[in-house]
This record gives sequence, C-alpha cells and structure tokens, in this order.
Amino acid sequence: MTPSPTSGPTTPNPEHQRLTSPAELRRRWRAGEEIALLDVREEGPYSLAHPFFAVSLPLSQIELRIFDLVPRRSAPVVVYDDGEGYAPRALQRIAALGYNDVSILDGGLSAYARVGEVFRDVNVPSKAFGELVEAIRHTPSLSAGEAKALIEREQNLVVLDARRFEEYRTMSIPRGISVPGGELAFRAREIAPSADTTIIVNCAGRTRSIIGTQSLINAGLPNKVYALRNGTIGWTLAGHQVERGRTERFLERPQASHAAALRDAKAWAERTGVVELDRASYERLRSEADRHTLYCLDVRTPEEYAVGHPAGFASAPGGQLVQATDEWVGVRGARLVLFDDDGVRARMTASWLKQMGWDAAIVGPEVVALSEKDIPAPRRPALPDAGAAAIGVNELASNPAAWTVVDLSRSPTYAAGHIPGAHFVLASRFSEDLAKLPGDGPIVLTSDDGAEAHFAFADARAATPRTVRVLSGGTRAWTASGRPLERDRSSFISTPDDVYKRPYEGTDNAAEAMQAYIDWELQLVAQLANDSVSNFHVV
Repeated sequence: MTPSPTSGPTTPNPEHQRLTSPAELRRRWRAGEEIALLDVREEGPYSLAHPFFAVSLPLSQIELRIFDLVPRRSAPVVVYDDGEGYAPRALQRIAALGYNDVSILDGGLSAYARVGEVFRDVNVPSKAFGELVEAIRHTPSLSAGEAKALIEREQNLVVLDARRFEEYRTMSIPRGISVPGGELAFRAREIAPSADTTIIVNCAGRTRSIIGTQSLINAGLPNKVYALRNGTIGWTLAGHQVERGRTERFLERPQASHAAALRDAKAWAERTGVVELDRASYERLRSEADRHTLYCLDVRTPEEYAVGHPAGFASAPGGQLVQATDEWVGVRGARLVLFDDDGVRARMTASWLKQMGWDAAIVGPEVVALSEKDIPAPRRPALPDAGAAAIGVNELASNPAAWTVVDLSRSPTYAAGHIPGAHFVLASRFSEDLAKLPGDGPIVLTSDDGAEAHFAFADARAATPRTVRVLSGGTRAWTASGRPLERDRSSFISTPDDVYKRPYEGTDNAAEAMQAYIDWELQLVAQLANDSVSNFHVV
C-alpha cells in the first residue's frame, strides 16, 4: 500500500504493514491535523487503558460502525491493540472497505504509554473537559446533603435532570424533570420564568451536571444555578433515596422565553467563535468532504429528528454530543456542522465543542430543509453472500439438537434473551473460543440482526474444522417468527468484556465502584495537563 501525502512517517514491518509512531500521533493531535485512532480491542480492555483521543471500535464491530465513525475513506486511520494480534487483522479489514490511509500504531498501547498518558473509562475527552470547566469557571455546586435540604424546604426551586430520558426514567432525585443537557439553555427560562427560582442541574456523575450548570450561566440566566455535586452517585453514596420510573419531561417548544434565549445564545456563540453558515459556505464544506472529514449532526431531540430532519444529518442530541463526542465523531481534527431549528441549541452545543478544540459551525432551516422523515439505518457495506451456508429459522428450529448456535451479539443483548441453547462467543476470539464449544457438529452463527454474523462468517470458517452456517436475519428473524428467547440460562464461552459496565448507569452498582469513579474524575485535570495533547481552551 502506498502512503498518502497525509499519512505521516511510517516504517515498514516484515509484513509490509504501515506503522505510525506514538510521537507522530501526538504531533498530529497537537497540530490539529486529522487523524482517527481506533482501539480494536473490546470495550472492556479499552476502558482500562487507552490514549486520550482513542475511539473504541472492536475488531468484531468494524463493518457495523466504521462508515459512520470515519465517513471519509481517505482519512488517516491508525489502529492499535495491546499485543493481542487484532491490529493487523483490523488493518486488512478496514483497507478492504476502501480506506487507503490505514496504519498500525508502532508498538501498540505499551509503546504509547512510554510517551503519553493512558486513561481509564470511556468518553474520556468529554469528562476531562467537564472537570477543566469546573476548575477554571468555578462552576457552583451543592453536595448531596445541601441539595436535599434545599429541595425539601424551598418551594421556588426546580431540579433539571440533564441525562438522557431513559437514564432519568431508571432513577432520579426528588422533584427532577427530564431536560437533557443540550435542551437546558433552550427550555430553562420557560420552566423557571422567575429569576428568583433556584435551579439545580443533576446527572449521574459529574460531567453533565457541570456542563449543564455552566451552560445556563453562559446563556445569561440570572437565576441561582447549582450542579448537584457528583450527581446521583453522590446522592446514593450519601444514603439518600432515588426515585424510579418517573416520566416528567418538558417537550413543549418554548414561546415566551425564546427571544431572550436566542439573544443570549447568539452573544455567547459569538464570544466563543461559533460561525453560522450561509448556503454558499455550507455547500463549500460539503464539496470539500472528500478532502476534509465532515460530520453533519442534528442536535435536537430524537423525537424532533424522527418527525423531520435535513438530509445527510445524523441524530446527535446536543448534551450527549458534548458528553460522548467520540460516539459520533471518530476523526480528531474533522469539521462539524450542527443543525437546529431554533438557533439556541446548536449555538450552545457548538460553543462547547469549539472550546474542546473542534472546528464546529452551525446551520439552520434557512439553509438545510427538514426534508427527511425516515430514520436512516447505520451505514454499512453490503453483507457478504453466505450462499448455501445460509440457514433459515424454520430449518434451524426443525431440529435444534443438530446445531450448535453461536450468538455474536453484545453480551448485554445476549443476556437479555437469546435463541435457546445459544452460546456467547466474541468474533474477535474465534481462534481460541470456537474450540471450547461442545460437540463436533455444525455451528450456526447469529447476531442481533444477522449482520455481524455474516461479516464474521469467513473468520469462523478459518478458525474451526466444523461446518459453519449463518442464520438469515439473525435473532430478530427468530423472534419475528413467533419463537421464544431463552433468558434463564446462559453459556458464556468468551469472557464477556465486550461492554464496559458504567458505574453511573443502572441501580445495582457497588458503592466501591461508584466512589472509585468519582475519585477518578476528580484527578482528570492533573492527568490532562500532564498529557498535553487536548487543545482544550475554556472561555
């Protein structure tokens, strides 16, 4: 493979695979150049140690997610592992999809750790940025005890929960209303029209509370605004009870307060350097997307997106986009264009992304029409043709004892329900784990919708002497035929470390894990400073 002009220094290895050094990677980050660093291990190992801007894209998920994460096929892509041997396989698979500037991180994670910081957890850039914002802006906050006392005695008070609605419904603190972070500056004045009303913003841990509170301050609200320090984790660790199953949310479009919200959002966006694109500027960015990676993101609510959205824009609610930028954007140094139809949400979201070092601009309905109603499916390559190896649900169900079913879905999906008798195996570990399956008869691969099973078919055949088949339509086809899933028995052949259990989600987290998470967040500013590649600048 011939290096492209933008690929940077590389060194051939014995297999003629291109290498990028950790020093070159860090140089590009500091210079603001485009580069995608993909950790091709499973998310569990990734969450234990990774470089600052590394994006988790497990080997088994490449075909399912890379077209959305890295939309430009000529973008520089670097893959790495920690000695497991996944990176060379990932390079081959990514190159086969048409990417022409793919290399391996020279020496993998261990070599990087000798020159740069490695970080725990997930969505680290966003969380580190939130901690930096609090340190520089001195964002006001209340302890769980202080917040509880205020909630119990103060009538003129609102609690705005800045998480996704699904998280809020799982658990919330008393008097909480679901207002996801990107909606706060747009809706808070309508919920609390009096400047005398105290506002408490909470999330599960720290980041969204801090960013949400500071958003309201930046947006010019005259109210007393406080973050719930350490979120529902802090609330729970203090021994206070959370509420479950609440559904209060504010979806009405603000009317009386919109003019003030727009005025202040414009002022803050101008201060942070956010540019509003006219039609010519937007079309220029689109025309350059084959040379400079472009992400077009609709920051409104998923409900609004479903009603209508601009063509080519993905749904990325503003609060989550700031909280978990790497779930939408895989190329550091790329351009971002944000859309809303109110002028507030895109500006406030872009103002944070600019401070995080992103080239972010906004566009409104005067430039891009709400022409699309269908929710776009994830962009994927065409499924490989399994030919005679494909098997339908009727054939599988007619003699289930004749087959060994292997489920490649993510482990929480498998645990929630799988075809009776199915075994959990990670496609990245076929060479070790297929041999652990019982019996010696034919294997049938399945996954949620069958896509991952089809993409893994060739690897499975190469890893076992047993006959391999693929279930057409996957587990969804099985349930669509009216057949039940098994939920009371599981068989984990592979270690289920494919999904990191976040200590700030759900209601069954150990106190030690929650406290360790808070302690980790509190030291991020020091680790961020020591790493020195972020290009963050808090206004």
